[in-house]
Amino acid sequence: MAENLRPIFLFSLPRSGSTLLQRLLGADDSIATTSEPWILLPHIYALRPTGVRAEYNHHRMVQAATDFVNEMPGGMADYEDELRRFILGLYRKAAGNERARYFLDKTPRYHVVSQEIIDLFPTGKFIFLWRNPLSVVSSMISTFGGGRWVIYAYKVDLFNGLSALVKTYVRNKDNVLAVRYEDLVAEPELELRRICEYLEVDFHARLLEGIRTVSLSGRMGDPTGTREYLSISAAPVEKYKATLHNRLRKSWCRHYLAWIGRERLATMGYESARLYDELRSTPTSSRGLFSDGGRFVYGMLQPVVDFRRVLNEMSDRKAEKRFLPYR
Repeated sequence: MAENLRPIFLFSLPRSGSTLLQRLLGADDSIATTSEPWILLPHIYALRPTGVRAEYNHHRMVQAATDFVNEMPGGMADYEDELRRFILGLYRKAAGNERARYFLDKTPRYHVVSQEIIDLFPTGKFIFLWRNPLSVVSSMISTFGGGRWVIYAYKVDLFNGLSALVKTYVRNKDNVLAVRYEDLVAEPELELRRICEYLEVDFHARLLEGIRTVSLSGRMGDPTGTREYLSISAAPVEKYKATLHNRLRKSWCRHYLAWIGRERLATMGYESARLYDELRSTPTSSRGLFSDGGRFVYGMLQPVVDFRRVLNEMSDRKAEKRFLPYR
């Protein structure tokens, strides 16, 4: 029965090593997983009045849906019961293994609905994976931007997402587990034993081989680390220093660390002063300065002129012509 399957949610920002941890845990026979499902986002946002752009009037839809939910005998509790049963049924079918005790859902964008997910699945397990925010920024530049400054496209993750994750973690820290990426790659067996204890599963040495033995076929997930590393490696911990090299990038990162603040960094397991010192000691060059300057301006203009919306609308029109030629 789907109700007997317990979900594991791996909460993190993108580029925090979540695919690595997912593959390691996926090597356990009792833990089923797939590439990032993203399945909960539209269902949780269905009753959120903001944060959604659609052809229909989303705000009015929320009003109508809320009225509908209130007609049920149990109101919101009935809606959540049915949503929980629906999602667990999907997890069971995706697991493809009736013996699986857990289904691990690793979707980084769940950071914006992390508290709602914890409320929705009271018997679930929740792992918060933290990574040095400078490394996260660097990895976004390297992976998503091919070395170019593209951080403006990930403000939702770096700001809204981080804020939501820290807030959710503090509120639920007695019932969730925190893991630092740096600790995971430095002492993988120790950290995996700690995770297994939290999940109430036995540790097996084969978990350490999950990076080689577990494959994820979906289009979402880590597009680089899965190809570059065939074993757990601590090499990525220091890679950010080669990316955050010019004055613009270092200045932005200083402001970002200041925005996160000492308290939130400490909650994540990092010392504010140490991160500032590491950033300051990183060699400075003029490489990419001109290009970054243009992209900084583009990023500042984006909230005023929604370039992405224009591009999406153009893409939609092309799709309509391709799939609906009779229009």
